[in-house]
Amino acid sequence: MAKMRTVDAAVAILEKEGATEAFGLPGAAINPFYSAMRAHGGIRHTLARHVEGASHMADGYSRAADGNIGICIGTSGPAGTDMITGLYAAWADSIPMLCITGQAPVAKLHKEDFQAVDIESIAKPLTKFAMTILEPGQVPGAFQKAFQLMRSGRPGPVLLDLPIDVQMAEIEFDIDAYEPLPVEKPKASRKQLEKALDLLTAAQHPLIVAGGGIINAGASAQLVELAEILNVPVIPTLMGWGAIPDDHQLMAGMVGLQTSHRYGNETFLQSDFVIGIGNRWANRHTGGLDTYTAGRKFVHIDIEPTQIGRVFSPDLGITSDAGAALDGLLELARERQAAKTLPDYSDWVAECQERKGSLHRKTNFDNVPIKPQRVYQEMNKAFGRDTTYVSTIGLSQIAGAQMLHVFGARKWINAGQAGPLGWTGPAALGVVRGTPDATVVALSGDYDFQFMIEELAVGAQFNLPYIHVVVNNSYLGLIRQSQRGFNMEQNVSLAFENINSPETNGYGVDHIKVAEGLGVKAIRVEDPNDLPAAFDKAKALMGEFKVPVVVEVILEKITNISMGVEISGVNEFEELAETAADAPTAILTKA
Repeated sequence: MAKMRTVDAAVAILEKEGATEAFGLPGAAINPFYSAMRAHGGIRHTLARHVEGASHMADGYSRAADGNIGICIGTSGPAGTDMITGLYAAWADSIPMLCITGQAPVAKLHKEDFQAVDIESIAKPLTKFAMTILEPGQVPGAFQKAFQLMRSGRPGPVLLDLPIDVQMAEIEFDIDAYEPLPVEKPKASRKQLEKALDLLTAAQHPLIVAGGGIINAGASAQLVELAEILNVPVIPTLMGWGAIPDDHQLMAGMVGLQTSHRYGNETFLQSDFVIGIGNRWANRHTGGLDTYTAGRKFVHIDIEPTQIGRVFSPDLGITSDAGAALDGLLELARERQAAKTLPDYSDWVAECQERKGSLHRKTNFDNVPIKPQRVYQEMNKAFGRDTTYVSTIGLSQIAGAQMLHVFGARKWINAGQAGPLGWTGPAALGVVRGTPDATVVALSGDYDFQFMIEELAVGAQFNLPYIHVVVNNSYLGLIRQSQRGFNMEQNVSLAFENINSPETNGYGVDHIKVAEGLGVKAIRVEDPNDLPAAFDKAKALMGEFKVPVVVEVILEKITNISMGVEISGVNEFEELAETAADAPTAILTKA
C-alpha cells in the first residue's frame, strides 16, 4: 500500500470514476486539492470568474453528453454558498454534478473561523449527499459513495467538503484496489409493462409523453423505435425535447402553458390515453390538472418511486429507469407486431400531422425595431440540425422553445425547473467543454446575459467558442408581462441613456463594449434583414478566433409572448400564421 495525501487519493479516484473535467476557483482552503490536481495532471481545470459560474459550467458539462459528470471546485465558505444556485439547478433537473469545497481545519469548525460555514447543512436539501469529511480515512469512501449516488436512481448533485487539515493528512491508499460501487437502477417487470401496453392499445388516441429521464438514460433511440412500432405520436417535455427529432412524423409537439406548440396542446386535448416516461408532470407542462387529466387515462413510469402520484394519481404507476422500461416495452411491442395484434393508429397520426401543418404562430415580421419571432425564424435558417441550443429563462427562452427546432437528444440544454438568471453563458461554456466539436448557440435576454457576463472572459481565455444570441428589449420582459394582471410595470425597464454609448439609443448597457472588453467578438443587429449576414459573420468569427461571439439583436421593447394558465386557453397576443409564408421555417406547413 502506498502512503499519500488524501487529496492525491481523491484525484486518483476522480480519474478512475471517469470525472476529469473541473471548473472552479482556487483559494487557501482548497489549495492542497489544487496541488494534487497539478501533480496528477489528468484533471483538466477551467478557471471561472465566479464560483456560481463554475457550478453552471460543471452543470452544462454534465448535460452535454451521456455519462458526463462535471466537477465544481472552490475554497471555503463563500465559494460553497456561491455553489448553492448551481446545486439547485442540477438537483431540480436530475443532473449529476460533484461540488468540492475547501474548509477550515476540523478543530476550528465550531469557532467561527474565517470563511468557515456549515456548508454540509446548507447543501443537504439540494443534493443527494452532502458531507463534511472529518476523518482522513473516510475520504476514499466518501468519494466512492458520492459517485454511486450521483449515478443511481434519479441522478443528482453531491457536495463534499474537505477541511484543510484533512486534505493534508496522509493515508494508506491503493488506487488499483479501488473499484466504483455498483449503480442501482430499478427495472420494470414484464408483467408491469404488459399492463401498461394493454392500457395503451385499448385507447383510440394514445400519446407518449417523453421526459428528461429518457435523455438521462441515453434511451432516445429506443423511444423513437417504440413510437414507430406502435405508430403512436410523441409529446416531449421541455427537458425531453430532442428525444425524438422535431421533423419526425410522430413528433406531435410540446404541451404546456409557455414552452409549447399550438398543435401540441390541441393534439393533447384530443387524446384519451397518455403514458409518461421519465417525466415529472411539471406545472408549466400540465397547467390546471382538471383540464390536463379530463377524459384520459395515464400510466406513469419514473425512476423515482415517490415521484409517482406526486402531482396526480395515474391509473398505473411503474418505478423503473426509463431506458429499462423502453427496452421492455420494445420487446413486448415487437412480439405483438409479429403477432399482428397492434391497433392501427394511422388515422390518429394523420390528424396530428394535420394540426402540425396548420396551427402555427407567425414568425415572418419585418418590423423595426425587430420582433423576437423573426429572430428565431432566422436562427432556424442559419443553424443546422446538429446545433446544440442552450437557454435558461425569460421570454427569450419561452419564445425560443415555441419557434426553434431541435433534432436530437442533448441538443436542447435548459435549466428547466430552477431557471436561474445567468445560467446560460457559463452553462454554454460547459457544453462546449463537453462537446468540443458541436455548434453551440446560446439564447438569452438582456438581463440573463448581464448575470454572470464576466464568464465570457473564460471562453476567451480557454478558447471555448460558441455563439450567444442576446435578444435585447432593455426590459425584464417576462416580469413585465406577468405584471400586466396587476396593472403595473414597476421597476422592470432596464433602459437608460448611457452617456458613454449614445449609439444604444436608450437601450442602456452597451453589451458590445462589455463583451469586447472581456475578450470576445460581438455584433449588433437593428434591422431584421441584417440577421442572416450577422449569423454568417458570427460563425466566421467563431471559427477564426475560437472565442465566444455575441450577436445582440435590438428588439421592440414590448412583445407579449404566447402563454396562459390552462393548456386549453393559451393567450395568443400576436398574429397567427395564416399561410406558409407567415411561418416559413415551421417544420410542416400547408400552403
